[in-house]
Amino acid sequence: MTNNTTPSIQKFAAPAGGILSAEMKQFFDDNGVLVLEDFVSKAACEKLMTQAGIIVDAFDPDEFRAVFSTTNKSHEGNEYFEKSGDKIRCFFEEGAFDADGNLKQDKALSINKIGHAQHDLDPVFSAFSRNPDLAQVAKDLGMVQPLLSQSMYIFKQPRIGGEVICHQDSTFLYTEPHSCIGMWFAMEDATLENGCMWGLPGHHKSPLKKRHYRNAEGKLVTEKLNDTAWPEEDRVPLEVKQGSLIVLHGQLPHLSGANTSDKSRQAYTLHLIDGACNYPDTNWLSRSPDMPFRGFEIDG
Repeated sequence: MTNNTTPSIQKFAAPAGGILSAEMKQFFDDNGVLVLEDFVSKAACEKLMTQAGIIVDAFDPDEFRAVFSTTNKSHEGNEYFEKSGDKIRCFFEEGAFDADGNLKQDKALSINKIGHAQHDLDPVFSAFSRNPDLAQVAKDLGMVQPLLSQSMYIFKQPRIGGEVICHQDSTFLYTEPHSCIGMWFAMEDATLENGCMWGLPGHHKSPLKKRHYRNAEGKLVTEKLNDTAWPEEDRVPLEVKQGSLIVLHGQLPHLSGANTSDKSRQAYTLHLIDGACNYPDTNWLSRSPDMPFRGFEIDG
């Protein structure tokens, strides 16, 4: 008999103090993904959502009109994007503008994401990101010197929230050896209807397929390392409730579809790298020398 139900992945209740059980650690080792429900409170989510709204409200859309798209890479070659590693900047959805270059709707409903250093530059984002429970999760997953390298607040706007193509985070945050871990927080419920994430459990054991870096001229390039296609049949939706944390191995292939619903799917992503590993200067995300990556300590 054919099973037509949508596949799912095991979820765990958030552990006290962020201390992962042996079962949780084994699940992550086997699958490259770990879903921890109710990791942060509704109040914490709403506080971060409010702060994201404040940042967008202060943003002048006439000053910078950078679009972020993983499908056509329109942000590449844009200095506003390429030099955002140590700044807080807003990027528009690809479908935000009409043929004349005007916003189709309110600015607050047109932003794709905020990135990439609000976890260091904004007190509210810093406090959320430097949760001691999160530091414990990183430690339990084997990180020797976890550094908070990049943050993104993703809006996945109603009706225009763009597709994110299948990728591995270590493509963009490359270390030797690989150490990147993604911490993805659901600010709102993420469902099939509003563009939840999908992952390919177990395929984090596959080699890195691409490397995104700056060449000798400083231009962003993507080098193909492996041409084999991801097995579509292994995709599993990661539907989660508000407050859930999805932990992603840096080599886990994951993606999300466009949001064609009338409900947003806001999320906050924090990417960690291990300071015990080498972070090449050729990585796309770079910072000024006076603003190095920091760990979970509040005061730097």
